Amino acid sequence: MNNLIRRHWMKAVAALATIAMLPSRIIASAEAAEDKKSWKVSGNYLESCNCAAACPCVFGSAPTEGNCTVLIGWHIDQGRFGDVKLDGLNAALAVVSPGHMLQTKWRVALYLDERGNQKQRDALAAIFSGQAGGHMSVLAGFIGEVIGVRAAKLDYTANGARRGMRIEGIGQMEIEAMQGQGGGTVLISGNPVALVPATPAVVAPSHILSYRDYGLSWELSGRNGFFSPFTYQA
Repeated sequence: MNNLIRRHWMKAVAALATIAMLPSRIIASAEAAEDKKSWKVSGNYLESCNCAAACPCVFGSAPTEGNCTVLIGWHIDQGRFGDVKLDGLNAALAVVSPGHMLQTKWRVALYLDERGNQKQRDALAAIFSGQAGGHMSVLAGFIGEVIGVRAAKLDYTANGARRGMRIEGIGQMEIEAMQGQGGGTVLISGNPVALVPATPAVVAPSHILSYRDYGLSWELSGRNGFFSPFTYQA
């Protein structure tokens, strides 16, 4: 990681003071996280944004459209937060960055799987807001405003080279792996900015990327997408 990007990430960690802007539910979840000895979640990550594929943001460059609108989804195959099991649950994050993602503050909305009970939703909120530590704690440093946190019906699908996440009544993404040489997939690995998990990510342009909530609206196709396995823990 070059020095410029390293400085951005260190600045992001210091910016975790933005917790003061978070809704009380997330603050309570973060405080509860301190009482837990450990947590770990693993499963499948997917995202789609308005950049042309492959998104330059993961290399520390400016987005292709000047700003960035992103929908991110996580499907947990196996997970626990202390003694709270999270197997099979989902979370999603809508992100708007008004410019270069390393140089501007993001507006975000977090969606928690309504199938979870209150303890499970609190755990999801703590993990995917970044307040429970681990991988997401660095990304949390870029958040300038949390515009909403709510439970929603989240449906994850995986079918061969396709991945999808649907937030009922709000948005959805459907992405499909780009075919590379010899019929293989196109992978990004070791990128300097960990906006996607550290494991190799499949480049997967979108068939559908739509979102409409909190006064935000976008409807796109044929733009950037990634999917990969993930493991976060603290």
